[in-house]
Amino acid sequence: MKRALVVLNVILVIAVIILYFLYFSGGQKGYTANGCSENVASMKDSGFRHGRIAYVDLDSLNNNVAYIKERRTALEGEQKDLEEDYENAYRQIDGEKSEFLKRGNAITQPEAEAFQEKLVQQQQQVEANKQSNSQKLAEKGAKIMEDIQKQVKDFLSDYNKDKRYTYILATGTGLDYMFYKDSTLNITNDIVKGLNDKMNNPK
Repeated sequence: MKRALVVLNVILVIAVIILYFLYFSGGQKGYTANGCSENVASMKDSGFRHGRIAYVDLDSLNNNVAYIKERRTALEGEQKDLEEDYENAYRQIDGEKSEFLKRGNAITQPEAEAFQEKLVQQQQQVEANKQSNSQKLAEKGAKIMEDIQKQVKDFLSDYNKDKRYTYILATGTGLDYMFYKDSTLNITNDIVKGLNDKMNNPK
């Protein structure tokens, strides 16, 4: 499941690192992202009329967008439950083995062979169940990723109608490839607030 969570973050990265080549005529009205920061508003007069760039901090999105946090927490909880079920199943097998061995010399060769075969079958069933449940959880995680990706894309598309950025880049742990960042280009707070507003009130 850890791999599924990594994939979730990767999909989120893909969703945010969107290159928007949107050239709109002046005066077009678009999404205003309620409470847009003065930081971003002042950029309209900064001289970047063409080829404007902004960036979003992915760590902040992961930590501050409630919708993403809730789904990540839910997936982590299901993964924990899956691991506990797996460990409990093996503890049960070990318990049966201990009880059987308590018979000591009273165990016949046919009984030992039959019990060994039974243990192998139980172990194989536990592993098969774990694999099946892990696959189902991974599929569920993939659907959640697709949902987040779509919502982020839709939001940024609306958001950018008014901002008119040529590029919206991403930065974050392990993904910080910008050698220099001007903090006035940071639109993370706007994106976090806008996503929280949109995802908590889909209408």
